[in-house]
Amino acid sequence: MHSQSQLTSSFANRILAWFDAHGRKDLPWQQDKTPYSVWVSEIMLQQTQVKTVIPYYQKFMQRFVDILSLANAPQDEVLHHWTGLGYYARARNLQKAAQMIRDDFNGTFPAAIDDVISLPGIGRSTAGAVLSLACGQHHSILDGNVKRVLARYFAVDGWPGKKNIEQVLWQYADSLTPELRTGDYTQAMMDMGATICTRSKPKCDSCPLQTDCLAFAQGRQSELPSKKPKNTIPVRTTVMLIPMWQSQVLVYQRPPSGLWGGLWGFFETQALDLVGERAQQLMLGNYSTITLAPFRHTFSHFHLDIQPVILQLEKPIAHQVNENQQIWYDLMQPPNIGLAAPTKKLLSVCKTQL
Repeated sequence: MHSQSQLTSSFANRILAWFDAHGRKDLPWQQDKTPYSVWVSEIMLQQTQVKTVIPYYQKFMQRFVDILSLANAPQDEVLHHWTGLGYYARARNLQKAAQMIRDDFNGTFPAAIDDVISLPGIGRSTAGAVLSLACGQHHSILDGNVKRVLARYFAVDGWPGKKNIEQVLWQYADSLTPELRTGDYTQAMMDMGATICTRSKPKCDSCPLQTDCLAFAQGRQSELPSKKPKNTIPVRTTVMLIPMWQSQVLVYQRPPSGLWGGLWGFFETQALDLVGERAQQLMLGNYSTITLAPFRHTFSHFHLDIQPVILQLEKPIAHQVNENQQIWYDLMQPPNIGLAAPTKKLLSVCKTQL
């Protein structure tokens, strides 16, 4: 049997040798690394693949060049730069954390891991990633990629989302993370999970850990890590009202928390036969309706079946809209505001009606 220290150094040495030969070193957030740039990339990479993130990251960093420019920006603009990335709470927390860093840490990203974990939207793994990648500190990480590598290497049964299974994986992560080159090791483990130890069809023949990987030895790569116990996803329905006058469409800003918090979207009602009542509340005057094709938008925890209805107004609304919560969105000159994916999709459908 290997002693733990031999295992640690053998494991880390193989991972680092693999990284030196094959790891990803030309991603935009790996150039001129700062805690800020690594942090933004880590938050974007939660739930989202590298190739999707790259163009968003580049635009975001051009607009919000440092922590203060993010902290001081209008929330709408931050959400606008996030439109299409999904999981918008990430963007709101990113800005909230930037404001905390401005107010409580003199605008400098904190260097102590407990301070970093105290920021909204940052857990232990993200904090460890930022401090090891950007500052060379010795912290382990346990993102989805690393969970997969370790669950297979040690043949850990059970869904890693369960607290007790996650604890076991943290112990392995802590014991294997080397004191030297921690940042390279952190990056290498993420790269391993993303490019070699992939969810389906892992490339075991290219893997530096193959010789003593228990999942490989037992032929269990496809069943580890264990899947989340199946829950049937509930379905909700909504009717979205799209009042249109020429090239203008009425949208409103959703409450700051909850579904699509802070983003702009359409007024809703529960069923088609309630459209008239809702239109009256909004004082839209006379209109004719165009019922568009319904479609489904899926979140992590439910499906939303959306029935969109365009209300073609006969004349512009007589009363002023409340500019704080509602605006007329000009399809020909779109304002820079944060939009949920279905809103964006429906606005492009509206454009075809002009």
